[in-house]
Amino acid sequence: ATTEFPRTKNFPPWIGGLREEDERMSNETEAALLAEGDLVADYLEELLDIADLDGDIENSVQDGRAHIVVDTDSELLVGKDGEVLDALQELARLVVMTETGHRSRLMLDVAGYRERRRAELVALAKDAIAEVKETGEQVRMAPLNAYERKIVHDEVAAAGLVSESEGEPPNRRVVVRAQ
Repeated sequence: ATTEFPRTKNFPPWIGGLREEDERMSNETEAALLAEGDLVADYLEELLDIADLDGDIENSVQDGRAHIVVDTDSELLVGKDGEVLDALQELARLVVMTETGHRSRLMLDVAGYRERRRAELVALAKDAIAEVKETGEQVRMAPLNAYERKIVHDEVAAAGLVSESEGEPPNRRVVVRAQ
């Protein structure tokens, strides 16, 4: 007698890959996120024209979010400590909310600022991790925004240490300590 096994598409994702409906949902979600990015790209294109700035706009999906990058040599849309970029990102999210009726978690980067800042934050987190491991004492970092704290928390967790946020914005900071 021959035993028939279910085809791969019927197995749970952790056994045989994505089921067809999961794959369809994933494709629909990615398409929706790309559509969000297209809305924002159109808005940013108009803004660049009005401000008479040169720049190329790229739209992709990363980590389950629309990710829009404005490749430009101008730091005008970044501002001091990324303040203009943060405001521009909120405006971009409002564009999506106005057009679609739902909140967006899109990420906007201009002139590679967020990428550079991420590298700085990872380096700062690694310094704090090394200090905690060396001294056994907790380390309080400088105040960071929510996105920056998340990057630090992820790095600390990957190193096997514990971190928590303390204080109130804009003075909220990460505290790193041993388990």
